[in-house]
This record gives sequence, structure tokens and C-alpha cells, in this order.
Amino acid sequence: MTNSEPLRTEVLSRKDIDNKIRRISSEIIEKHSDRPVAFVGIHTRGVILAQRVFDRVSRHRTDISQGTLDIALYRDDLDNLGTIPSIRGSDLPFSVEGSHIILFDDVLFTGRTIRAALDELMDYGRPARIELAVLVDRGNREVPICPDYLGHGMNTSKAEHVLVCFDEIDGKEGVYTVIGETR
Repeated sequence: MTNSEPLRTEVLSRKDIDNKIRRISSEIIEKHSDRPVAFVGIHTRGVILAQRVFDRVSRHRTDISQGTLDIALYRDDLDNLGTIPSIRGSDLPFSVEGSHIILFDDVLFTGRTIRAALDELMDYGRPARIELAVLVDRGNREVPICPDYLGHGMNTSKAEHVLVCFDEIDGKEGVYTVIGETR
């Protein structure tokens, strides 16, 4: 390894990710046995996580809706990005008003992505309840947001990045801490 190559450490393997998703799915089934629920994934990897949990939960439940959020225009750092964010569009094919929503994201860090997602959801209506499911909580919160369903918690420095790789997008599966590289 040269000095310019990033230091990458595996945190979760393919099997670990599957186990975390199984646990999140079981907790959702147990907690939401008596009411319809809507899964909303935040683009991009939150959508994959939501789909995988949906696939498991829908074996036991038929009253689940799905949707996606693209928070690109709701970010509070648009002035600092230097580039125009790519827009994928949101798709919420159910009424947000009065719904019980579980919001999905791959990594919870500062909380600003979730705050932006909450802002966007509220523009669609007022849900009865919003819960949060994340695969990895890496700490370092800047806003008071906490997951209701958590795959893996860890403490990272601000210099580290947490990289979630899903087969559907990345052609490989795993969660890594990385120093010296971003996506």
C-alpha cells in the first residue's frame, strides 16, 4: 500500500449485513403487527435497505406500502457542494397523511440527511408517526436524531468514512470504514 491508497477495514460482511437486516425485519414485524406501515427509502442505498427489509416483512404482512425519497433539493449544504446534485425524484405512491412511516437509510452520521428527509416528507402531508431504520449508526450527531431500528452501531472519527456496498449498486457486499477515500 502506498501513502495515497486509502486504508479500508471491513466492518460487516455479506453474512453480517443479512443478519442485521433479518433482525431489523423481525423488530418491525413485532412492533407493527396491528397497523399498516409504509417503508420509505432515501436514495440511494436507503432504497436498497428498505427493499430488502420489505422483502422479508412482506412474507408475513400484506399491508405494507413502499416509496422512495430524493432529498437532493432539501439538503442544507447545497451552497457548499460545488456541483449540482443529481436528481432521481421521489416516489410516494400512498398518502403520507396519517400514515405510519419507517424511513430507511444506510448510514446515520450527523443526522442532516434524516432532517432533510423529514422536511420533504412533511411537504407531502402529516404522517401519524415516522420511525427511522438504519444499517449503520456511526455517531458524531449534529442534530438530535436517533434510529428506532439499528443494524450496527459504532463510533468513528470525522476523518473516517463508512462505505456501504450493496450488490445491486456496487457489485459487492460489505460495510467498510475508510480513511483517505470518499465515494
